[in-house]
Amino acid sequence: MAIPFVREFDAKYESEVRVSPLISRVVADNPGPFTFKGTGVYIVGNKDVAVIDPGPDDASHVDALKRALEGRRVTHILVTHTHSDHSPAAKPLKEWSGARTYAFGPHGSGKLDDGVRVEEGGDMQFAPDVRVKDGEIIRGNGFTFECVFTPGHTSNHMCYALKEENALFTGDHVMGWSTTVVTPPDGDMAQYMASVKKLMGRSDAVLYPTHGAPVTDPKPFLAAYLEHRLDRERQIIACIREGLSTIPQMVARMYADVDKRLHPAASRSVLAHLIQMEGEGRVVNDGGRYRFA
Repeated sequence: MAIPFVREFDAKYESEVRVSPLISRVVADNPGPFTFKGTGVYIVGNKDVAVIDPGPDDASHVDALKRALEGRRVTHILVTHTHSDHSPAAKPLKEWSGARTYAFGPHGSGKLDDGVRVEEGGDMQFAPDVRVKDGEIIRGNGFTFECVFTPGHTSNHMCYALKEENALFTGDHVMGWSTTVVTPPDGDMAQYMASVKKLMGRSDAVLYPTHGAPVTDPKPFLAAYLEHRLDRERQIIACIREGLSTIPQMVARMYADVDKRLHPAASRSVLAHLIQMEGEGRVVNDGGRYRFA
């Protein structure tokens, strides 16, 4: 099943664009192979607003965000997860607005509690003022969010469902232009697939990713997302069957048509699949070479 990505995306950098009665967006000027057209910062509300994923701590971006927020009161800063293009601007925005920050926890908080050391590539400086849990409700003046915990892309990934518009802000758990990278040890493929299934059981009318266009027909999109992961598993099995037993060999075969700048990230996703398959007793890792159990 092909994933019906919506390539069209309004990327008027650092300008506020209205996307619904309650929602507007400011796109940071940080396009790239992992961010697509840039980090989409969502502003929810009217006079009092919540900001979701304030973006990178770049002076011009923070200034643009302040201009967009002029005349309104920021009461909540919601962070889906702590990668460097999502959470760092929470600090200057909090200092400017006085709003509290909300998130599941610091980077690695879903793994560190289990004694797992995570990579240092995330925003290690961020710690939320309020740690939120799955199902928790965040109320503001004119908006209500339900917290939807979706570990997998990172161990601390949280989506936020806007009750007033039956909309879900999906961070990087679901993106509108590409599939999501899952990088161990903080990323976990088994958790990721379980989180996709969790969203498939919901009735959100629209998904708002941080990167890419809104997803206006979520269920088939999510089904295709899950099928994509299952197809990657099938490709890995085919590689092992044909004697391609190392991750570099698998990536060269599986991602032959993908921009080579993305191959290191693809290697991490293949590793995530193999860790899951090993945990399920389907493959064995013999010093970096994989075989069937």
